[in-house]
Parts: sequence; structure tokens; C-alpha cells
Amino acid sequence: MGKKARALAAVNDTDIRLLRVFRTVVECGGFSAAEVELNISRAAISLHMADLEKRLGLRLCRRGRAGFLLTDDGKLAYEAALRLLAGLESFRSEINAAHGRLRGELNIGITDNLVTLPQMRVTNALRALKRAGPEVRVNIRMIPPNEVERGVLDGRLHVGVVPARSALPGLAGFPLYREESRLYCGRGHPLFDASVGEMTRAAVEAADAIAPTRAQPPPEAADLQQALNTTATATDREGVAFLILTGCYVGFLPTHYARQWVERGAMRELLPDTHRYSLEFHAVTKKGTQPNLVLERFLDLLKAGEADAVP
Repeated sequence: MGKKARALAAVNDTDIRLLRVFRTVVECGGFSAAEVELNISRAAISLHMADLEKRLGLRLCRRGRAGFLLTDDGKLAYEAALRLLAGLESFRSEINAAHGRLRGELNIGITDNLVTLPQMRVTNALRALKRAGPEVRVNIRMIPPNEVERGVLDGRLHVGVVPARSALPGLAGFPLYREESRLYCGRGHPLFDASVGEMTRAAVEAADAIAPTRAQPPPEAADLQQALNTTATATDREGVAFLILTGCYVGFLPTHYARQWVERGAMRELLPDTHRYSLEFHAVTKKGTQPNLVLERFLDLLKAGEADAVP
């Protein structure tokens, strides 16, 4: 489809509806996966996308054997749509705030596998928010920390939960959790049944190990990880757990996440006195965000649970 040399007229309600469909299709990775989310047929989605492309005068995506793929114009339109839809939601939230009504959306981005933390500050805050505002719509996205931060900065997310690190310009935050990680192996690994005398640092560091590819561990963890014999990688904690449970690798996992397998005798800690580190998680929001009653209430509820934080 060639570009039309004309400016886009005023955006109307139909355009907004089509852009919401487009956003869902992109985030679901294609028309088929978006059917369930949108509760409309694939044929209807295809018609909506064709209408949007005609309205914008742009080819937004390609479909074929290679699957769903955004064009360069589609990527540009998607990013612009996210900013527009976030702005509309912000407007609605501000108007509701003026009326003192707890209504609207709360979009949260969270790093994976925090739900097993015993300090359930996010869960407890969401429960209290639901009781205070039954009409609030909560949307949670489980994505890598850099994507959480980007989403908060560009307005797609109202709040994120990410590992603490050097603060990015434009973000403000406060501590939520302190998480401890230790080194583990799985049942069947040569070190699983090793005696205390056999479990030397040299033996542990010679074993095949897993390195996370997306994690940004604190500085004290870097030396421990680098000393291991890395022969496998994983993008997230679940991937690390999969590999540890093969009985072929050692790897670091948060203690709260590994506990379920340790208690079943499927994992064992290795050198717990030396191979351990802590990581702090923060709740982050965009600096200078306009008043949003839902977000403000949620942040207040998170802070109210501060007494439950790990010291």
C-alpha cells in the first residue's frame, strides 16, 4: 500500500476504536491470538485493520507463512498509538480525580517471578485497591526490567516494579522488597548428594552453570557469576529453574522462588555461606505525572505496606 500525500484529519471515536484493536493485535502477536482478547472473529479483526490502514494511508503489517510482522510504518503507528491511548486514559483519570471517583485503569509492569515473595506488598495493595474502587481495571504485564522502565517513561504503564539500579532520568521510585538469591543444583547432579567436604568451591565452579541474559545483578554478584563455568543461558528465572531441574547445571535463583523445589527435594543449595547475594526491588513511576487518583491510591497502599518489607 503506497503512502498518500495527505495529512490525517481529526482523530475521531472510530479511529480510537481501531487503534485499540491495532494495539491488541500487536501485543498479542497476530490476528489469531487477538481473537480471544478482543472477543471478535479473525475476519472482523482483519476488516478493522484494513479500515485503519485506509484511514492512515499506511501499510501497518504483513501476514504470511513467516507470521505476523509490523512494517516500519506499523512500528511508528504503534508507538504513536500507545502515546495517544495513554494520554486519553490520563485525561479520564484526571477528570475522575476532580470528582473524587476511584475509576479508570491501572497499568502495571512487573519483573517475572516475584509472586512467591512472602512480603506480598503488591498483592495486598491490589486487594485494597479493588475493595476501595471496584470499577478500577487493573492490567498487569510481566516483562523485562528495561521494558518496564520504558513503558513507565512513555506512559504505557503507570507504575513498574524493577530491580534497583542507577535511576534513569525521568523516573522516581521507592523500595519495595529485598530479595536474596543463592546457588542451586538439581536432583541427579553430581553435587546434589555431595558431602560437606566434597562440596568445595573448586568443585562448584567447575560445574556447568547458567548465566542470565537479561538480569542486572548487583555488583557483588558479578564476581560470583563470572567465576562459574557458564555453558548455558536463560532469559528469565523460570528458564534458570528449568535448567537446574535437569540435574546438569548449577545456577542462582531467589530463595523464595527456589523454596518450592528445595522443600520437595528437587533442588539443593550450594555453598550458602559464600554464594549468595541480595537485590532490592523498587516501585517506579514517571516524574511529573499529572494527578491520577487511581495511581495515587495504589502508591499510598504500597507505601502503607512498608512495615512488611524485608530489612
